Amino acid sequence: MSDTQRHYGPETQGAIYLRGVGGAKPDIPASFQDLEAKAKQAVASEAFAYIAGGAGLETTMDANRAAFQRYQIAPRMLAGAAERDLTGELFGVRVAAPVFSSPIGVLEMMHADADVALARAMARLNLPMVISSQASRPMEEIAAANGEGPRFFQLYWGKSDAIAESFVKRAEACGCKAIFITLDTTILGWRPRDLNLGHLPFLNAKGIAQYTSDPAFRALLAQPPEENPLAAAVHFTQLFSDPSLDWARIAKIRSWTKLPVVLKGVMRSADAAKAVSEGFDGVMVSNHGGRQVDGGVGALDALPAIAAAVAGRAPVLFDSGVRCGADICKALALGAKAVGVGRPYAYGLALGGEAGVHTVMEYLLAELDLTMALSGVRRPSELTPEIFAI
Repeated sequence: MSDTQRHYGPETQGAIYLRGVGGAKPDIPASFQDLEAKAKQAVASEAFAYIAGGAGLETTMDANRAAFQRYQIAPRMLAGAAERDLTGELFGVRVAAPVFSSPIGVLEMMHADADVALARAMARLNLPMVISSQASRPMEEIAAANGEGPRFFQLYWGKSDAIAESFVKRAEACGCKAIFITLDTTILGWRPRDLNLGHLPFLNAKGIAQYTSDPAFRALLAQPPEENPLAAAVHFTQLFSDPSLDWARIAKIRSWTKLPVVLKGVMRSADAAKAVSEGFDGVMVSNHGGRQVDGGVGALDALPAIAAAVAGRAPVLFDSGVRCGADICKALALGAKAVGVGRPYAYGLALGGEAGVHTVMEYLLAELDLTMALSGVRRPSELTPEIFAI
């Protein structure tokens, strides 16, 4: 097997058990519940609320998990899956597995190394990362840390087309291979955990490094952000939200870049079909991890109809509610080409920086690998809805 074609499951759990013979236990918990609980103790209450919280009563977060629980795997026996290959390709880039890090803003609240630690860990694994518009470090610094690793850029398209264009061109210049336009956050959702703490990190000049390093944004300021960070933060909040964003506006991106453009936050098959007919290069089924609209449909419930509407004309990606390798397996079986992970790696970051992210992502790959082996599946392309058939 090549360096990127590994049997993650036996390797990862074997190493843990071998260290256990000497009395060592993992610093990073292997279950999501324990991982989240330990991370909660490691960071400030404001940081945990921002990452862990959702919109309103958090029923959309519950719906995300309920959707995964409704799809139950029926393993196929004696199917000969001794050799498994998780490798694949995404937007022209070879990757170790169909798994990527979804963009999360303000990672500096979880660890001082923030996006740089994430970039290094993902590069070591040869898994794609999606750099956030709300990152804690400029994209050029993140790209340098990511080195030859595969990376994409997530764009929040606010009131300023000039800033959006500048972000896109910077992303292309620093080696991002696709642009993901987030559609579901043209205005911040109602997030009680943050509201109860009176905490919006951006007003503390956190999570706005892409803006303060951007010439188009800086040109709008009376003083450089280094001299007046509060004024820069306030100006950011005035530009970030724009619910008027529409199909005509986002079509402008074609004059800015030749990179593939993915529409992130699609939850209706009609929107997915329109995205393809408008010439976009992919759609990402996502409800922002339940952080935007309360009372929403679970993302996994939306995936099959959207995959059917796209009908293979463009890649369908997925995130929201992913907590383990079996979840990744289910999403791939229902039509996703690749699956994004969010909160788990953020908690790994909180507990161990780069090493914590690396460990959490290896756990996910290990469980994905083992679930495939136990289900008689040798490669992700073999995952179909048949794995749910009894």
